[in-house]
Amino acid sequence: MNDVMGVIFASDNESKLNELTIHRTTASLPFCGRYRLIDFTLSNFVNSGITQIGIVTRSNYSSLMDHIRMGRDWDLNRKNGGLSIFPPFVLNSSREMYKGKIEAIYSIQGFIRRSPEQYVLLSNSNIAMNLDFDKVYKSHFDSKADVTMLVHRAKTTTSRRLVVEEDAGVVKDLYFSQSPSEEKTLGLNVYLIKKDLLLSLVEHEYARGHVDFEKDILMKQLDALKINAYMVENHAAIVDDVRTYYNESMKVLDPKIREELFYGESVIYTKVKDSVPTIYKEHAAVKNSLIADGCEIDGLVENSILFRGVKVARGAEVRNSIVMEDGKIMENSSVCYAITDKNVTISSGRTISGYESYPVVIVKDKTV
Repeated sequence: MNDVMGVIFASDNESKLNELTIHRTTASLPFCGRYRLIDFTLSNFVNSGITQIGIVTRSNYSSLMDHIRMGRDWDLNRKNGGLSIFPPFVLNSSREMYKGKIEAIYSIQGFIRRSPEQYVLLSNSNIAMNLDFDKVYKSHFDSKADVTMLVHRAKTTTSRRLVVEEDAGVVKDLYFSQSPSEEKTLGLNVYLIKKDLLLSLVEHEYARGHVDFEKDILMKQLDALKINAYMVENHAAIVDDVRTYYNESMKVLDPKIREELFYGESVIYTKVKDSVPTIYKEHAAVKNSLIADGCEIDGLVENSILFRGVKVARGAEVRNSIVMEDGKIMENSSVCYAITDKNVTISSGRTISGYESYPVVIVKDKTV
């Protein structure tokens, strides 16, 4: 896919992710023990031969910069092409950061114009999937579509998921879901479009003060453009609030989903850290859990995900929870249906318990 460049939007739905994105952007949200959400999009791009990639940030992007560095772990530290990270641009009259994808794309139009590729693959960074984009490009080219959007079948768990009505792969209607409902065809917020067409559409809508790519371009242009839907059959997850973050993380405890997500079409890469192996002490008991390297376990861990450097002391219990990097669960404490962010300490004898429908979140660096 030497004729396709990639654009990734690093910030989306921070308000719905609440405590998890106070100190970071959505793209750098930790996922499944040792990854960040952006790892999936970056890996899919690189594995499909897309090596000219721009990342548009909006706020709290220092952790993203630290994670990506020069893109070496994805083979993007190269002389031609590679990774370009764009800091927040202020374009609107109210001096605020960009409000939507239209403003974001308009702010980097120079980068897009200068790139030699003729097609642009636009993607949010909150999508966990393993996909070969060569197949998407072939489908787009063969069908002579103006826009190809990726879709999957799933339940609408939150409001404002893009619902797609299609017939034989051609999109007939688009609208936002208003409440949770049964399984539907939903957009994955990934679009393949010719560069010149994209810039023309963006300039037209930006001049009129419009900011929402889906509402102000795709929905308005349904009759004028041929928009095709490419169905993603493998596991695909959109993380857009605390509940979906928890649920999609827990799904990865299923070996079939884990295999599909990390070793399906190709390998998912992440920042390499040289950590020691996990130590399982005399009283350790681990059941159906993902344990990253560098942990020290002397208690019970069940149906949970532990990131690097987590310590679970003797007598402590961790059930149905996500414990991020360098967390400490002290003696005789209990954590159930919880998400503890980086460097969180649960003191001895404490009990932290949420609900399966809505887990409790402990923010970064806190001691409870």
